[in-house]
Amino acid sequence: MFGMNRQESADSPLDRRSVLKGSLAASAAAAVSSLASTATASPATTRSDSPASAKVILFQGDSITDAGRDRKRQGTNDSRSLGRGYPAFVAADLLSEKPAHGYQIHNRGISGNKVPDLKKRWEADCLQLKPEVLSILIGVNDIWHKLNGRYDGTVEDYEKGYHDLLVETQAALPETTIVICEPFVLRCGAVNDKWFPEFDQRREAARSIADSMGLLLVPFQEMFDKACADVPASYWAGDGVHPTLAGHALMAAAWRKVVGI
Repeated sequence: MFGMNRQESADSPLDRRSVLKGSLAASAAAAVSSLASTATASPATTRSDSPASAKVILFQGDSITDAGRDRKRQGTNDSRSLGRGYPAFVAADLLSEKPAHGYQIHNRGISGNKVPDLKKRWEADCLQLKPEVLSILIGVNDIWHKLNGRYDGTVEDYEKGYHDLLVETQAALPETTIVICEPFVLRCGAVNDKWFPEFDQRREAARSIADSMGLLLVPFQEMFDKACADVPASYWAGDGVHPTLAGHALMAAAWRKVVGI
């Protein structure tokens, strides 16, 4: 060890791992830090009952949100009911950082869901829970199932169905802060050229809804695009759709930064 020259030391496995770790951390930090300037501002953030004071938080969506949760367990702050993804990461941080706050955190994402599926279960899985912060990530199955021949909904169907669901939600829960999570895919695994340009059109529809309704927007696609600049896409989502552990952690950090809690 003492006889190792400077070049040999620099090329050691330990140093190479340190360089890679630093590169990953820098890429992730840059991706998350850029979100504040691109998030859609919401009028709710200026009220006294802003997201920072909210206690009841509901995560809704498809398999990315579901993340293997135990759907038979419907309690709040339950590790098995929260799954293994970004909702669990957010919950763990909030519950450990503010144990006296009284958070009640739900995950009602269901694998395979599209906008019409949310509509069918919205009364029981959203409105009755009366969340103060409602986070929705939906859209990837609306095109994936279409590509697989199991669904024929158009971009217009997605936008209208999503918009109508949110109008209904605002009417029933006028004080709820609604967070629209931008649908995203990474160009690897199951994601190929057949997804485009329609996926981008659906993604832009979600952004347009958030903008027109004054809702918070978490720009996940932009975040992952930046994260992939120095790190392979498969590091963040092996199949291009479902995030890895690192991908979910990145999502949780971005979500908290935009929502402000």
